[in-house]
Amino acid sequence: MTLDETAIPRDAINRLNAMREGEHRGLFTSDLSVNEFLLVREAGFRPLGLVLGSSVYHVGVQFGRWSKNQELTTLSEAMYHARELAMTRMEAEADALGADGIVGVRLEIEFKEFGESIAEFIAVGTAVKADPDHPLAPPGHSWRNNLGQPFTSDLSGQDFWTLLQAGYAPLGMTMGTCVYHIGHQKFWQALGNTGTNVEIPQFTEALYDARELAMGRMQHEAERLEAEGIVGVQLLSLPHRWGGHTTEFFAIGTAVRALRDDHIIAKPTLVLPLTD
Repeated sequence: MTLDETAIPRDAINRLNAMREGEHRGLFTSDLSVNEFLLVREAGFRPLGLVLGSSVYHVGVQFGRWSKNQELTTLSEAMYHARELAMTRMEAEADALGADGIVGVRLEIEFKEFGESIAEFIAVGTAVKADPDHPLAPPGHSWRNNLGQPFTSDLSGQDFWTLLQAGYAPLGMTMGTCVYHIGHQKFWQALGNTGTNVEIPQFTEALYDARELAMGRMQHEAERLEAEGIVGVQLLSLPHRWGGHTTEFFAIGTAVRALRDDHIIAKPTLVLPLTD
């Protein structure tokens, strides 16, 4: 594969070329802990190298009506597109290494001091390749997803091993986002709530609706991957720098599919610590 030099810096291309199989005697880099690294190896995968994608993005401005609950679609699209650019570049690095997937993926956002609306979106993970005679894979199985891309997963090494042992395979990280403006209460409404225990329906409906939009978009991505389900879902509320009445609801998880019809699920064992 030839990397798009307009998307990935020359230094990154040189690093990946040096890490290809057959060079540097198989040197790899990984941000997995020792235990996670060993469990990934036990699961039948070899780490190839640390891969990352970055996108420095200017997030536009959009104002909501003071008293109205509404999605700020311009900001929703910006937050999704910036993450997608970072994820795509990380996947391109893994593809260049000949990886079957990426484990332990982290998505991070850092707002920069050189611009109030400028943030760097970073995706980092460890590219892995399945052993040629993987004991858990059915004959002719491809670890890549139905889009021909390396799978991505934010599961820990322990959860990744457990998932494979039970007869499931990751397809990819799926995500949905919704930036939502929560309408302010009118003065007389806020005054009437003073000193009382009472639900505020306007706020309840806003938060409910925003989370549902993010969840629905995440599920739509999983359907594109022909997934059986999504595990490890996180539903986050991220205020960023938009003020108290505008927030981002972000849903993310790992889409999975069955490797076989029968699933052997290990029984949990009781472990008692010997310390006080």
